Parts: sequence; structure tokens; C-alpha cells
Amino acid sequence: MPILQYRCTGCAKNFEELVKKHDEPVHCPVCGKPAQRLWNGEVFSATGKPSKKCSGNCKNCSGC
Repeated sequence: MPILQYRCTGCAKNFEELVKKHDEPVHCPVCGKPAQRLWNGEVFSATGKPSKKCSGNCKNCSGC
């Protein structure tokens, strides 16, 4: 289960959330409005090592 970064569409708070799947809907812990995933930060492979080729979008990838 990955920990992903999100930004609230209502109050603009940035936060991290532990999710089962990368595409499940996430809501802000402060105001409860829907949040959008942020596609920044470092991406790691399943081995725990930084991946230089990975964009973080697993839908477009064949695996790290």
C-alpha cells in the first residue's frame, strides 16, 4: 500500500495518505472535500531504491 501526496480542492491543504490503490478517491482530513493526487516528489521501485525512469503513474508503466 503506497503513501501518496495529495492537495485538497477546497482548502488547498497538502497531505499524505496511505491508500490501497493509487486510483482510489481520497478526501481531505480537514474539510472532507475531494483531493487531487500530486505527481511530484521522489518515486521508489518495489526494491526501495530510487527509480530514474519511473514517472509515478503506474497505469502507463510496465513496472519499476
